[in-house]
Amino acid sequence: MSDYLVKSVAGNEMFRAYAVNATDIVAEAQRRHDTWSAASAALGRSLVGTLLLASSVLKGDEQMTVKINGNGPVGGIVVDGNAHGTVKGYLQHPHVHLPLNDKHKIDVKAAVGNEGFLAVTKDQGLGQPFTGQVPLVSGELGEDFTYYLAQSEQIPSAVGLSVFVNDDNTIGVAGGFLVQVLPGATDEAISSLEGKLKEMPLVSQLLRDGKTPEDILDMLFDGDVKVLDKMPVKFECDCSKERFGESLMALPKHEVQAMIDEDQGADAVCHFCGNQYHFTVPELEAVLARSTRKD
Repeated sequence: MSDYLVKSVAGNEMFRAYAVNATDIVAEAQRRHDTWSAASAALGRSLVGTLLLASSVLKGDEQMTVKINGNGPVGGIVVDGNAHGTVKGYLQHPHVHLPLNDKHKIDVKAAVGNEGFLAVTKDQGLGQPFTGQVPLVSGELGEDFTYYLAQSEQIPSAVGLSVFVNDDNTIGVAGGFLVQVLPGATDEAISSLEGKLKEMPLVSQLLRDGKTPEDILDMLFDGDVKVLDKMPVKFECDCSKERFGESLMALPKHEVQAMIDEDQGADAVCHFCGNQYHFTVPELEAVLARSTRKD
């Protein structure tokens, strides 16, 4: 089944709850960036976390960029998401494979690092984008998205993110959940949810067992779930040769002229999706003709 995300209110409408199967999204990212196991898990969790966060706090055509900069070997991670259920992302060092942690799982914490920051920039179409930033608290990323929501959005939440990577580096499953506490939630209800979260298997295990996002929410709230929306989600990049051409026009003219004289053309590669665009000498000459930039 194609990837999709479920939005709901649950637990006698004291919680807002989201769950997603994002296996195809993470598989597409792995294929495009040729990530190895630890990098696949780190990028995959970042994509799933951004997808859940964007779906919970954005509206209409609003967009967000999540940047995760830790001191681990994968380096910086950048993911763009929007309220329509599309994400794209990349990381600095895709070829990272590490020994399993003491739970015999991929060591995402070691891959990302636990010193650094998670920053979320929201573009709400109001001119100046707003950025909220928090320090990394674990590097496992689920806890880091949870901390961001509590500190920057002032929303008590729980975020679970999980990616299962096959032995050949392909993606087995990927998904996650996000639960937000609504005003009026009782201490008893919150305590009950905390107990369920501690007992709950990894989302990746549930997905491998054939569970759906709806099943995951039902497990957390004993079936007391009212589904509000079920939306398709996907990896999608909006890059194009035209957009790269506009970027070339912003360069100093002597740099574009050097591409013509010395390189006899130029190649541009999109960080987010890996698509390549070649510019011939006549195309670069057209860029120069249209450029308003002065050296």
